[in-house]
Amino acid sequence: MTVLVAGAERVDAGKTTFSVGLVHRLGGVGFKPRAGNDYWFDHDDYLAAIGDGRLYGKDARRLAEASADPVTPEAINPVHRLWQPVPDTGRLLGQSGREFVLDRVGESFVVNATADVPGSARDALPVDDATTVRTVEELNAVTRERHLPELDALRERIAATDPAVVESYGDVARPLRDLTVERVVVVEPGRVRIYDGARYEKACRVATGDPGTGALEERVPDVVEPIEPVATVDLPALDAETRATPAAVASAYADAYDALLG
Repeated sequence: MTVLVAGAERVDAGKTTFSVGLVHRLGGVGFKPRAGNDYWFDHDDYLAAIGDGRLYGKDARRLAEASADPVTPEAINPVHRLWQPVPDTGRLLGQSGREFVLDRVGESFVVNATADVPGSARDALPVDDATTVRTVEELNAVTRERHLPELDALRERIAATDPAVVESYGDVARPLRDLTVERVVVVEPGRVRIYDGARYEKACRVATGDPGTGALEERVPDVVEPIEPVATVDLPALDAETRATPAAVASAYADAYDALLG
């Protein structure tokens, strides 16, 4: 069984907490195909990884720790992007006051040559010899050559893993194309909505439209608007101590997991 966990909100929807508890409940493996964090706003998480000469985020770490099989954050999260704040959006991949700094793609790196890479990243990561990009066109070309093969390989691993829990990022409807899932859970503060995987995938294709007009990434609100959930279950608010323990999350969200698996 493969379950996709997506979020109805761009940030802090509760996807990772729900996914961690579900991984524990199923005795499966969690996956986070694409992720990212911010040098400034997620600095503690950045320092924890960079101190070991690595780059990954808190979400991938939590999913790896909850998984039944011994996996590293990098193994379940092949593409991780580091962002940093900037005073404007006129830079490469600038988004509302932040810019793309570098990507970890598998075990290698892609660096934005127009960004000021933090000294700690230069000291800890092999970025001096990394591939560099200066334009969106160059980044798109590198994405085709480097990112997509890593994601294709992960898709095959997910298909061979049972059970598997795949967490999306932000409010993106699906982090991988052509991934077969039996159930989709859309998480938002206070509730989850559970959807049939085949109907959700069809709704994603409709939301994309044709190749000339469709968006590159479907957003969850656009995808779920025309389809009805199989079930809707309220979620209780959890304190930090409960969120930190997969077994405690599994117990607190038992009703939602029962509805998902029923």
